[in-house]
Amino acid sequence: MTPPRFPARPELASLKPYNSGLTVTDVASRAKGHPIAKLASNENPHGPNAAIQAAMRDAIARPFVYPDPSARALADTIALLTGAEKDRVILGDGSEDLLNVLARAVLNPGDEVVTLFPSFPLHEDYATMMGAKVTRIGLTPSYEIDMGALLDAAARPVRLTLLANPMNPAGLWLGPQELDALLAAQNPESLLCLDEAYVEYAAGPDYASATERLAKHDKPLLILRTFSKAYGLAGLRIGYGISNSDDVIDAMNLVRTPFNTNAVAQAAALAALTHTEEMAQAVSHTLRERARMAERLTALGLRVLPSKGNFLFVDCGQTSCDVADRLISFGVIVKPWKQEGFESFLRVSVGLDWENDQFLEAMARVL
Repeated sequence: MTPPRFPARPELASLKPYNSGLTVTDVASRAKGHPIAKLASNENPHGPNAAIQAAMRDAIARPFVYPDPSARALADTIALLTGAEKDRVILGDGSEDLLNVLARAVLNPGDEVVTLFPSFPLHEDYATMMGAKVTRIGLTPSYEIDMGALLDAAARPVRLTLLANPMNPAGLWLGPQELDALLAAQNPESLLCLDEAYVEYAAGPDYASATERLAKHDKPLLILRTFSKAYGLAGLRIGYGISNSDDVIDAMNLVRTPFNTNAVAQAAALAALTHTEEMAQAVSHTLRERARMAERLTALGLRVLPSKGNFLFVDCGQTSCDVADRLISFGVIVKPWKQEGFESFLRVSVGLDWENDQFLEAMARVL
């Protein structure tokens, strides 16, 4: 029987399914007996510590009870740690859920959204879903953020300026002076959203989080963060947003689902924020390995962009999909980038020592 037709909204016609990457199961039959190094999704391979695991066990003991719809204990802790007002914290099913909530809360058909490019695809997809127009600010020919173009765009009365700092996938970032310039340039009729999913890896005086400017900023600002990366809770799906604007938070609360973060995720995230020693050690390991991997890849003659994330963006000098496919035979999963103009780049996560070694040895063989 031919299935019945039912058309979707026309805004969806230009969207493509999100490329969530390959799983270990997907490539097991092609790995030729190699252990599989999963370096495609920017996960923290060290995993959650004992305190987080204990909190998860306690929470799962009562699965028949709805979670706190406002995640108040967690939100209050986030407010304390970030300096945000308690009522200006919002939790989501990962920060990507909050990107969806934000788009539905503030975007109208025909609105303009400014974002950096190459980008986390969902920064663009949710805007397109709402019928908004996306303006991309690309990198300069020397692969740097085009600050002039970004400041010019942010100064216009666009509806939303949305960018990741550090950038995903490029790993580039705004320094303190650049961040201050963007905040100063922001049009007062626009909302500025900074996605800080990788902030824990952005060490050094040449990076500043927008949280340090939130309380004194006089224009609408939203900062998104996640527990999926440095905190090692990707499988639980939990992230948060903080803002200086009641209007922004109130609108997002109206749009989100009532119980959009589950009880186990809330408990794990709260434990993660209050037991950070192992997370800090894992981050330090990642920063050391990130530098080592960049040095080894550069020695292979590859261009590696500077990175403040737990990943590297590498120009293979050839179609990265082909390189990534060949790496599977050596048990390595990476993410070839498919956005136009960057098809020769792959994004590789920084993993455990053996995973990184396996990737580096495989790269030397497949190029």
